[in-house]
Amino acid sequence: MLDEERNRTLMEVGADKPMGKLLRRYWHPIAAASEFDTKNTKPIRLLGENLVMYKDLSGKYGVLDRHCPHRRADLSYGYVEEDGLRCNYHGWLFGKDGKCLAQPYEDVEDPSGKLRNTIQIKHYKVEEKAGLLWVYMGPEPAPLVPNYEPFFWQNGFTQIVFTEIPCNWFQCQENSIDPVHFEWMHSNWSIRLGGSTGPYIPTHIKVDFDEIDQGFVYRRIRADTSDQHPLWTIGRVCLWPYCLFTGGHFEWRVPVDDNTTMSVGWFFNKVPKEREPYVQNSIPHWYSPLVDEKTGRWINTHVMNQDFIAWVGQGTHADRTQEHLGKSDKGIAMIRRRFFDDMERIERGEDPKAIMRDPKANERIQLPIVGLDAFRNGLTSKELENAGGEERLASKKFIFQSGQPEEVKVAYEDAMGFKMTDR
Repeated sequence: MLDEERNRTLMEVGADKPMGKLLRRYWHPIAAASEFDTKNTKPIRLLGENLVMYKDLSGKYGVLDRHCPHRRADLSYGYVEEDGLRCNYHGWLFGKDGKCLAQPYEDVEDPSGKLRNTIQIKHYKVEEKAGLLWVYMGPEPAPLVPNYEPFFWQNGFTQIVFTEIPCNWFQCQENSIDPVHFEWMHSNWSIRLGGSTGPYIPTHIKVDFDEIDQGFVYRRIRADTSDQHPLWTIGRVCLWPYCLFTGGHFEWRVPVDDNTTMSVGWFFNKVPKEREPYVQNSIPHWYSPLVDEKTGRWINTHVMNQDFIAWVGQGTHADRTQEHLGKSDKGIAMIRRRFFDDMERIERGEDPKAIMRDPKANERIQLPIVGLDAFRNGLTSKELENAGGEERLASKKFIFQSGQPEEVKVAYEDAMGFKMTDR
């Protein structure tokens, strides 16, 4: 267990807090590029700050303070110009560097721009990668946005899923290094939710954890497998600083503020070889619901929805002063220590873990991936049907989150050449 001060330190993401200072050293995926196919602005909240993201008429993205410094109007209702965002209240125009480019009436009264030249609005860098829009809120020089290998895979259908979770980000990320929960939270609970009392799946008999450059790896053996199984020889990745990577998808637990987390899922499915070449021109995004409207209870039918129930069940802020860690929680203790170490590192002026600055090292970041060859080179339709569930190359049901829109299902079916079973 942790004392109250250390527990609070892990959770608080404000700009003046140790963890907030640390997390501002990383790029944060907070929106999808496809969101801007139908709009130019989006209000966002990230690390406790209210901001607006926009795409101007020249196609460039920017992130600014949510409120205009003139009379505090909401800039998410502003409109974009060729090079910036204009406040809809009095027309003040701001560039992506936060400079005030125009103050229509003031510029008439004072063409020298005496007032305009004193205005500087808060602004942050934004970069598009893998269909996501990433924001950097930390000190310069900014690191590179990580180029993980799955971002380069071809002939696949990708979708991005958002869900706002009403709890602190850290209890969400601790789930990323908890292998035993798969047995009970997903497999056995799903058996019970299906109306059966058993039999339960074989229990875990061994787990272990290793640190790698990009995070931590957890490995596990169940009673029906051995140390030759890929979940032991390769494992899964607790990706730094707040992501779970399982081969076919990423799950970022992005801190909105101390009380709220944005789950950002990036899901890749390889099309059958017979369907190649397949080019996805735009990565669709959608928002997944948390609550069953009929019952008012949390949705429990999908894998990540089950995780969400565990996270919010710990309260808005998990009270780690009351916990009792066991042997299977070794990974939990490891990542907590690493976060405290990283907070000390940045106070010494050093980079924390997994910061990318070398362009060559960032060209194609390799991660431990079960089924790597198939993700790279593909499988035939017959091979996909017979592939093990751990590879998750293609599926006839989207098992991860509820509420997949019909248009995304249809696009997926068109790409894969088969019908989904949950239509």
